[in-house]
Order: sequence, then structure tokens, then C-alpha cells
Amino acid sequence: MQWHHFIYFAISSLILWAIGAYYAFREKRKPLVYLSTILGLCVFFAFILGMWISQERPPLRTMGETRLWYSFFLPLAGIIVYSRWQYKWILTFSTILSTVFICVNIFKPGIHDATLMPALQSPWFAPHVIVYMFAYALLGAATLMALFILIKKKKVSKIENPLPEEENNYELSILNSQLSITDNLVNVGMSFLTFGMLFGALWAKEAWGHYWSWDPKETWAAATWLCYLIYIHMRLVSPRKYVPAMIMLLFSFCCLQMCWWGINYLPSAQGRSVHTYSAQ
Repeated sequence: MQWHHFIYFAISSLILWAIGAYYAFREKRKPLVYLSTILGLCVFFAFILGMWISQERPPLRTMGETRLWYSFFLPLAGIIVYSRWQYKWILTFSTILSTVFICVNIFKPGIHDATLMPALQSPWFAPHVIVYMFAYALLGAATLMALFILIKKKKVSKIENPLPEEENNYELSILNSQLSITDNLVNVGMSFLTFGMLFGALWAKEAWGHYWSWDPKETWAAATWLCYLIYIHMRLVSPRKYVPAMIMLLFSFCCLQMCWWGINYLPSAQGRSVHTYSAQ
């Protein structure tokens, strides 16, 4: 499998995911939602597997390769969330966001070669990155929900006349549902983020002889994990004060972006971080 084959697999997968997202809004067509989405996942994973076989290593080294996994895990997370909570919008969101990352890979692909440095040859490397990518997909969906809640809150606050009691109760019910969605996404995403850090510690022990070294990337990973933990505590301690919690969630996602790719451009990481191989 070569990189120039990617566009054919990607377009086929996107069409299937879009069909699944469309039928998610039609109550009587749920079997088509699962069939189309899962078929699209199989097509996309076939390319990842083909790259894995042809390069004789997991395609996880470059940013272009990690975007492959992120593009795959977004619809996977979407169908899992849809199956569990029946959120109709989640498949549309995951398809649109996956399209963005796929377009980036098509128009600006990363470097793809079979070379894999010794540190990345650990059996813990692949689980570490794959679990992290799945966590990022879920936390990305939670961030979108936080933005939606804050924007809607701002619009409602501009209304001069108070809403009737019936409409207030309805709006409150909708808000509680949206907060519940956000909390569920964060809780599951945080669980996978924690597993990713544990796998990373095991990988670091095998590759460099220690579980944790406060490398710049590791420091940002710890900061990101703590930010999401703060959000969870804010929601548990003061569930009615949701606006500060949503702002905290947006800040946490910014930290996540810094942990994922922003660290590669920090002067403190140049020549010092053992994780800057992903920028090559």
C-alpha cells in the first residue's frame, strides 16, 4: 500500500460515513446507520492496515500518520456514542471533523517512510498512541458541546423578556441533556487519556529506562490530564455553575492541542525533548 492510494480509501469512507450521519436523523433507518458507518470504518482501516504491512511498522510516527488514526477514531467514537446515548448529531460532527483531517492529509501529507527509530520499536508504543487518539476524538466532541452551550447561553441572556415557565422548563431540560452529553464524553475520554498515560509510562520505562522524566511533552501531558480532572471536579462540586466549567473545558482542549502537536514548536523542546521525533 502506497500513500497515493489514500485518496481513494478516504473518499469512499467519507461517503459511507456521510450516509450513516444522514440516516441517524431518520428514526426508522437505524440499521443503515450502523451498516454504513461500520463499512466506512472497515474501508479506512484497510488503508491503515495496508500502510502498516507495507512499511513493516505501525503508521504512528509522523503527524500525517497520527492524523490517519484521528480521522479513523472520530467516526468510531461517534458510532459508539450514538449506540450508547442515541445522540443524532454526533455522527455528523465526527464526519465533518474527520473530513478536515483527511483534507489536511491529502493536500499536505506528512513524511511517510519505513524507518522507525529504536525508541519507537517498543510494543507499548502503538497502544499508547492509539488509545490517546481515541481519547482526543471523544474530548474533541466534548469541546464542541461546550462551545455550543456557551454560545446558546450568550444568546439566551440577550433576550429582554423572560421566557414563560413552560418554555423555561423545556430550555432547562435541554440544557441538562447537553451537559449530560458533555460530561459523558469527558468521563469516557478522560478514562482513555489515563490509560494512554499509563501505556506511555510503560513505553518510557522500556525505551529510556524510567517511567517519567518531566520531559516537555510529558509535562504538558500531565497538565492536560490535571485540567480535565479539574473540570470533572467542578461539575461534581458545583453542577449548577456550568459556565466556568465549560470555559475550563475549552482551556483543557487548548492544553491538549499543545500536548499533541504544539510541543514540537516550543524552543524548550528543540534538541531536548525525546518526543520531538514526531516533527520530523
